[in-house]
Amino acid sequence: MLWLNFLHFYQPANLEKEKISEAVVKSYEHILKMLEANSSLRVTVNFTGGLLHRLATDLARQDLIDGYSRLIATGQVEIVGTAAYHALLPLISKREMVAQIKEQEQYLKKYFGINRPRGFFLPELAYSAEVAKIVKKLGYEWLIVDEISLNGTIDGVFGGVCLDENSGLKVVARNRKISESYVPDTLLKIINDTSGAPNCIITATDAELYGLRHVDTNGELENLIAAQNFQTGTLSEYINEQSDVKSVKLIDSNWQTTEADLLAGQKYKLWSEVGNETHNDLWKLAQLAEKLHYKYAQDENIWWSRWHLSRGLQSCAWWWASRHDFREVFGPLAWSPDEVERGVNELIRSIRSLEKSTDLKTKIKAEKMAQKIRTQVWLKHWQ
Repeated sequence: MLWLNFLHFYQPANLEKEKISEAVVKSYEHILKMLEANSSLRVTVNFTGGLLHRLATDLARQDLIDGYSRLIATGQVEIVGTAAYHALLPLISKREMVAQIKEQEQYLKKYFGINRPRGFFLPELAYSAEVAKIVKKLGYEWLIVDEISLNGTIDGVFGGVCLDENSGLKVVARNRKISESYVPDTLLKIINDTSGAPNCIITATDAELYGLRHVDTNGELENLIAAQNFQTGTLSEYINEQSDVKSVKLIDSNWQTTEADLLAGQKYKLWSEVGNETHNDLWKLAQLAEKLHYKYAQDENIWWSRWHLSRGLQSCAWWWASRHDFREVFGPLAWSPDEVERGVNELIRSIRSLEKSTDLKTKIKAEKMAQKIRTQVWLKHWQ
């Protein structure tokens, strides 16, 4: 059996240093040590630029970056492109999307010494036809998506490469059910199943699954690596080897979209849910912040406006306002006024930075929008 394992390394660029450090110690170091100790273990990963910047600066973990860089150089680890600050690409403007993808390329060049990778990771695997076309135009060759993007169902996919009719990108799809488990444990059970294992399984998970969210007390990962008739590879290697590529028209969705969501027209429910007032108001503030940022591009504080805007557009504020329960898949209850407020503060600071450009009426409008969201989430929380 071939395991194609995709790992998503991401922490919000404005998160407390201590929380990022916890992910580093419990997960990122653990994964690096496993890779260094097992040269046959191959993975495909993405590191968001915002995380790389924090690792290299205030966390002073250049040693960690160097460790992964060595494995990238040998081909044991493949890295892909993404948006530098984990914005939900289908819901932001084209100009901002392109800006974040290009900024990510700069981070990869700076920290790993590589030019544009072949593959691309859509934050939250949030696919749309428009986003895919832009990714293709920017020079990428393939995407990983959730299996629901293939035909609107979650019935288990095992390998295979498709061609996206919308964009011309090659596509691989993760198996959602297996990806939402502790993957090594599930794969061991599949291998030991006398009815036979599939030839290929593709999974995509947060890197934090390994150590921070789940402690592998029984050594399932080590046992899996040592199993007979088991091997790993990178996604680009696999795509290169596949000659049977079928054409498909992918469905706009993300890695948490359900079949019911699609029927209700809620493709990106966790970030733009009908009836979720906080989602709606966050997008209004974000759109205003972006509009002003680009309108006053000559402002002397434009660098700071950019700094706060990119962090305010991280998908996290909307996700934490979704009230969705992820505890069955190694996650939390997605409700946190603090995290929503963190996003609000970045967006309003982006606008405040343009102090010599924006007029008084616009400043007051923005402040009222921000305060409305803060009041809204805290009243809901305490009630």
